[in-house]
Amino acid sequence: MPKAAFTTLGCKVNQYETQRILESFEEAGFQVVPFSESADVYVINSCSVTSSAESKSRYTIRKATRNNPSAKVVVTGCAAQMSLNKAEAIEGADVVVPNPEKLRALDYLYRAFPEMANWVAAEPHAAPPVLVGRTRATLKVQDGCSVMCSYCSIPYTRPGLVSRPATDVLDEASRMADLGYRELILTGVLIGAYGPDSGSGGPDFETLVEQLARVEGIERIRISSIEMRQVTPRLIELIQSGLVVPHLHIPLQSGSSQVLRDMNRPYTKEDYLALCDRLYADIEPMSITADIMVGFPTEGPAEFADSLDVARRARYLKSHVFRFSPRHGTPADQWGDPVPDAEKQVRSLALAEVGRETAAAHRKRFLGQIHRVIVEGKTTSEGLLEGLTDNYLEVRFAGSPSLKRQVVWVRLDEDRDGYLLGEIETSGPRFEPRTRLLPVR
Repeated sequence: MPKAAFTTLGCKVNQYETQRILESFEEAGFQVVPFSESADVYVINSCSVTSSAESKSRYTIRKATRNNPSAKVVVTGCAAQMSLNKAEAIEGADVVVPNPEKLRALDYLYRAFPEMANWVAAEPHAAPPVLVGRTRATLKVQDGCSVMCSYCSIPYTRPGLVSRPATDVLDEASRMADLGYRELILTGVLIGAYGPDSGSGGPDFETLVEQLARVEGIERIRISSIEMRQVTPRLIELIQSGLVVPHLHIPLQSGSSQVLRDMNRPYTKEDYLALCDRLYADIEPMSITADIMVGFPTEGPAEFADSLDVARRARYLKSHVFRFSPRHGTPADQWGDPVPDAEKQVRSLALAEVGRETAAAHRKRFLGQIHRVIVEGKTTSEGLLEGLTDNYLEVRFAGSPSLKRQVVWVRLDEDRDGYLLGEIETSGPRFEPRTRLLPVR
């Protein structure tokens, strides 16, 4: 049986798409093996969000050719699309699949190497194995972005807004529930733009969420990332009702209103903080996570101080700090990269320190409380069970392995270096969703 290996760089959308590509190879008769092993085909789903991501994509291609010099290397994703846009060859890639066509990667492989299709067809193989039930599954509902941030290459690598038909999304959610998944993580490039104008077949994003929450077997709906302007009053109502977990990842990018204007981000520092304040006031167990960029060309010391200020006041549970790098063809590319790497490092470390402080303070808010946890499995070091609360707190506790994928209630007793140590509780006040029966609009 021919072997295929897969790896993903970048976002949850890429992770979802890699899984879909993998399944198409598996159904065709390929044996899926870890990327570190020798394979006949390596599929790399690349990322171009920063120069570091592009460098890692090139390194991953070289790694594949070292694993098996005679293997076919298939490259897709945003870095691949950027190379196509610039009419540049990708060293080490035998097949380059345009980003919009990535789910047809197998067809591109067969088109380039017809003998491989004949080889696979000639090999006897068993039916693809049934996936073992797991806890969380990523479900892509939308692609493309129309915001046009001045630093971002995504509109050039994932052009156009496209929403998956709601019937397709709901059918896939049902299949995921049948496989044992208990939580759906909804993902998209601009997820709040989901709707009838871009192909959903009728519902808007909030209605889709309500429908997904009624899929039998699904306990949680989590949104992977959403722009602050798309956190609508109706979405807040869905979180309050328990249809969506009380955790949102809301990219900040900069705490400076001036830098946000230069980035073409459609909000101000005050807008962002007002939303955070409202979420914390209206939803008691709310957690917020974010992305923050350092070193944008117009970010000076005063502008960076604004980012530190927002990071403190937004009280993030987690924040992903990354450094600006010019992206070919974007408006910000004309400004170059004037902030030295050493200064970007200093700013990254300063934001990381604030992040550790706010995360510790946020976790401690919930000590002594009882929260719902879906058990994901055992930790490798301690032998304890681990899982996430609805509001994204990592919890570890003693319990039977038979509880994996089950819903338990855990009293949060102690903060231990990034996670909470707890104990299974069968009584006491809980942060339980008020209802899962809002009318579908």
